[in-house]
Amino acid sequence: MRGMAFSPAHITGFFKAELDEKQRPEFQGSLGAGFSIQSGVITAVEIEESDYTDFKIKVTGYQSDNTQVSEFVIREFLKNIKGNYFLNIHHDIKVPVGYGFGCSAAVALSLAFALNQAFGTGFSNEKLGRIAHVAEVCCQTGLGDVLASYHGGFEIRVKGGAPGIGTIKKISTESYSAIMICFAPISTKQFMKERMSSINGLGGKMVNKLVQSEDINEFHDSSVEFANYVNIITPKMKAVIDDLHKNGIKCGVALFGETIFTLVSQDLEDKVLSILEKYNDGIIIKSKIDDLGARLVS
Repeated sequence: MRGMAFSPAHITGFFKAELDEKQRPEFQGSLGAGFSIQSGVITAVEIEESDYTDFKIKVTGYQSDNTQVSEFVIREFLKNIKGNYFLNIHHDIKVPVGYGFGCSAAVALSLAFALNQAFGTGFSNEKLGRIAHVAEVCCQTGLGDVLASYHGGFEIRVKGGAPGIGTIKKISTESYSAIMICFAPISTKQFMKERMSSINGLGGKMVNKLVQSEDINEFHDSSVEFANYVNIITPKMKAVIDDLHKNGIKCGVALFGETIFTLVSQDLEDKVLSILEKYNDGIIIKSKIDDLGARLVS
């Protein structure tokens, strides 16, 4: 029995955490704004009956530093399965891990969708999204990426929580491409422990403003302001931001990674790429926006 699913990677430009430890994990999350891209994670699952239940996880493409989110999703799923099975799991990760692409969310979502197909459990997509979201919150790897990647597109998260609880507002970005340059990873878990309380007021105001304006340029500017406020802009990132601004290109900062992004119309793609190619120690990724969200693949 097999299953295969894809989840887009997602970049957050700014956010407000909603963490109330008295609430169940599916009600925790974040408000914020960001976009999903057509690169992400494909997960394939093969299961066979076995004398005892076990699993093996293989990762190709960009490597993850651990498999805790995958293991959490597997354990949650197996609570609903009778009998013993061996699970062969293969994550193919197409974006760098730890650079602000919401990889753990894409891993969790694609795995939940693929397991559901392989086992034929018939869970609703919302239930699968909820399993993935709870995995992220409990493993402290993210708060809002599952809700965003589940829906796809350029989204404003106006109510936090798992799919079915949290809500988003989509903004059309049909004519835009996303271009990113990545220099180094930043640990989300570390950041969430140390700095969360200081940044919520600003993130909440930015969400309210963007809901009113639906302006991509404002999204870029707010993202840079947010990154400055939380003090994560390195000298190298500042050089790239200044270079793009000097050339009339708006940009933002992916949370959390040493990654600069810009959403641009087709006529500006070559100009942006020629600027970024000067920074030869960065990984450049260009992608269209993924408007479909997490899904099965044949």
